[in-house]
Amino acid sequence: MPRFFVNEINEENITLTGENARHIGRSLRMKPNEEVIVCCNKIDYNCVISRITEDTVFLDLKEKSPCKSEPDIEVTLFQAIPKLDKLEYIIQKSVELGVSHIVPVLTRRCISRPTEKDFTKKLPRLNKIAEEACKQSGRGIITDVSGIISYRTAVEQIKTFDKCFILYEAKGGKRFSEIDFSKTAKIGLIIGSEGGFDKAEIDEATGAGAEQIWLGERILRCETAPISALSILMFSTNNM
Repeated sequence: MPRFFVNEINEENITLTGENARHIGRSLRMKPNEEVIVCCNKIDYNCVISRITEDTVFLDLKEKSPCKSEPDIEVTLFQAIPKLDKLEYIIQKSVELGVSHIVPVLTRRCISRPTEKDFTKKLPRLNKIAEEACKQSGRGIITDVSGIISYRTAVEQIKTFDKCFILYEAKGGKRFSEIDFSKTAKIGLIIGSEGGFDKAEIDEATGAGAEQIWLGERILRCETAPISALSILMFSTNNM
């Protein structure tokens, strides 16, 4: 069923306008009596189209319920910037797995080093990829992709989470199975680029309170690591 996100909703008079209305009328060519889902603040509103005009779709509410597919944890992915095609893939798959926020980070070993100005130009496309992945996977919110931040800024944010993890290929870290996730609502996950992290960056993060996580002997590509870590994280917190 087609899914649309809105920032606010009037249950007595639900309408879709702008891009949402154009998508229903012109792209999907939907007709009255067909059903759509309107999502607002993790609540799904199952609706039936009553009327379609040039710029507005009028809907009748059938029922509403909390979005069942939205995780009960809030995960922020701090992703060291890889090449653009890899970043797009990471965004799409991370959103499908339930990440709430994606923060691109410039680390010492990043091969791709876009300027803040150049990266800002790419943000609309990256956020559009996130939005489409949210619709496809039935999410209750739209995951946001932020602008670039420095590694130091990312480290400063570690203390704002209940738990924060950094992936490192060297032995010595914990496995996710060893972590107690009780009373954990906000989680940070820091993952490197193609070049990984240097030891000084790991020390900075762990010194600020991040826990070092180890995913086994195999060295994972930068686009594989976040997908693997998020899958295990969601499973470990009963969200998969």
